[in-house]
Amino acid sequence: MTDVSFTVIVGNPRPASRTATAAAAAARAVAEAAGLPDAPDVVDLSALGPALLDHPAPPAVTDALDRVRASDLLLVASPTYKGTYTGLLKVFLDLLSHRALAGKVALPLLVVGAPQHALAVEVHLRPLLVELGATVPTPGLALPEERLVAPDAVLAEWAGQVVPAVRGAPAAGTVR
Repeated sequence: MTDVSFTVIVGNPRPASRTATAAAAAARAVAEAAGLPDAPDVVDLSALGPALLDHPAPPAVTDALDRVRASDLLLVASPTYKGTYTGLLKVFLDLLSHRALAGKVALPLLVVGAPQHALAVEVHLRPLLVELGATVPTPGLALPEERLVAPDAVLAEWAGQVVPAVRGAPAAGTVR
């Protein structure tokens, strides 16, 4: 998996959020488990905010979309808002064309505040990524807020589970 471009999308509207920190740690765990030499690219949507609604899209938004389209492997992270992902993440992903993520592998991650939100990663975020054409070969991670203080063990275990599936994903292209 050495020639893989890896991008993290952070869908929290707050800059320097706990979701961004958790997503970066999750990406490091996946990169380490997969033997990826480079740090993943990070698209933090909090930096784009209202610009996502501008038409035509400003250069920062176009650049973020291009970076996502060019990636082989995506880690898509959001806090749960009202039992699903944030509107900010939805607005950004809505800017991608139908099947824009075909040939890409996506790993969904939601930071959940309550146990009843754990299914949101599978019921809401996974279908959105699949609708965009991504292959989602593993269960997503519902990371409880209380684990954010010391997430390394949970993230290392998850990374160990997802990397073999990512390597075997049919749409993985160069993700081998």
